[in-house]
Amino acid sequence: MTQHQFVPPSGAFTRSVPVRFSHCDPAGIVYFPHYFDMFNGLIEDWYTQELGYDYAELIMGSQYGFPFVHIECDFKVPSRMGDIINLTLLVLGIAIVCHQNGIERLCARIVTAMMSLETRKAVPLPQALRDAIESYRRRTTDGSN
Repeated sequence: MTQHQFVPPSGAFTRSVPVRFSHCDPAGIVYFPHYFDMFNGLIEDWYTQELGYDYAELIMGSQYGFPFVHIECDFKVPSRMGDIINLTLLVLGIAIVCHQNGIERLCARIVTAMMSLETRKAVPLPQALRDAIESYRRRTTDGSN
């Protein structure tokens, strides 16, 4: 596996995640579906802590859903039980980079949509939310994307 260096752009939303026993297969390596759960947790925290939108309220109160409609992932370095990995959210669509000690372990590209949970149909992002996401993208784009 090729190792790539990764330094998060200044201001990028990054969270450390301990790799737990429950994340791993019998070899002690993160079982790939658990990354997707970690990604969703990062996105929930990003909405609430970075964009100022209570994710639970968007789902439960406003009845919006944010399903993944496409995801691709390049697994570069295995993560093992006991590691502390970092997840950084970049808006390129949505990209999440898993890294540790400056080494990129995984890069996922996610396409998500917004839908009404009542009608089960796609709905446009409210302009204020669209503006918050665009502001974050501008702040964290390092010019190479």
